[in-house]
Amino acid sequence: MLLRDAPDTETDEAMMLAWQAGDAAAFDRLYERHRGGVFRYFLRQCNDRSRAEELHHDVWLRLIGARDSWRPTARFTTWLYTVARNRLIDFWRATAPHRLESLDADEHAASDAFDPQSAAASQQHGARIVAALGELPTAQRDAFLLHVEGGLALAEIAQLTGAPAETVKSRLRYAYARLRNTLGDLR
Repeated sequence: MLLRDAPDTETDEAMMLAWQAGDAAAFDRLYERHRGGVFRYFLRQCNDRSRAEELHHDVWLRLIGARDSWRPTARFTTWLYTVARNRLIDFWRATAPHRLESLDADEHAASDAFDPQSAAASQQHGARIVAALGELPTAQRDAFLLHVEGGLALAEIAQLTGAPAETVKSRLRYAYARLRNTLGDLR
């Protein structure tokens, strides 16, 4: 059984504490659990695969650097996405915004039973989703991706972004409504 197929019985916080105590495998489990979401968060925000990889790498290096000072004062994911978002803000300050990039091409490369017609439809749907995300105002897209990719709750997003909870709730509501309106025929 692959690690990603195993049930998530161990909390992120427990894994982080185990890693602090010297259990290197605990870090591997944390990384395996969160690497995809953090990477997609960056990729969909900056639309540059090499930059997303760099930002992703930076976040995990920062996590390694903070190993001994981390304390379970909030959910681990809240802390992790705070680090990721702060790194993204640094990136935005240094560069201009870019187009979003679809991840669909990578998904088909690993498939044993490649169906060109399904692949084309999936790629078109993926491109529409990426385009729809790109049309969201930055604050709505950020809240949406923190919610979907990070699995963060409304209060956690509010804490992370410094916006009132009602503002975050509105941003999420508007983002979901706009995406439903734009992508309604994909259901």
